[in-house]
Amino acid sequence: MAEKILRSAAFDPKVKTYWMLSLLIISSFTVVGIPLLIISIPVFLFFSGKVLAAMSATLTERKLVVKRGIWFTEEKSIPLDKITDVSMSQGPLMKLFGLRRLAFETAGQSSQGALVSLVGIIDAADFREAILDQKENVASRGKQQSEPTEQPVSDLQVLTQSVQRIEAMLAKHFER
Repeated sequence: MAEKILRSAAFDPKVKTYWMLSLLIISSFTVVGIPLLIISIPVFLFFSGKVLAAMSATLTERKLVVKRGIWFTEEKSIPLDKITDVSMSQGPLMKLFGLRRLAFETAGQSSQGALVSLVGIIDAADFREAILDQKENVASRGKQQSEPTEQPVSDLQVLTQSVQRIEAMLAKHFER
């Protein structure tokens, strides 16, 4: 049975320009990177759109599903009840393009840092809030299911129990 999709993230096309500028900055600081720009820029321009099109983030009732990659595809399903932190960050270069990074950390994760990090989600703050709200809904449903449910006691049952206690007390009193 497929879970109901609550929200799907859309990615801002400006993220391609952000990636390109990041590549240029990093390459310009390395001696080897400057001559490689002749090759890396056309390759980047060709594949950046495909990489962006292959990225998706979908919020369902119980998990967050993140897909990415064109050659080596990666799909991660993160149960909402395992998410410990959804951080949102924005560096100076991201601020220039109006982009934000969402990073997801989970309980029991073996590596340092975020399990998944996504740059360029349109309305990242709203997507983050939707995840946190749904995480809260999952947690509250789990508590309700784990708590023993008490059957409501009717007035008739209370009266019957009270009469039985009185009869037991009277029986004990007359036995003496």
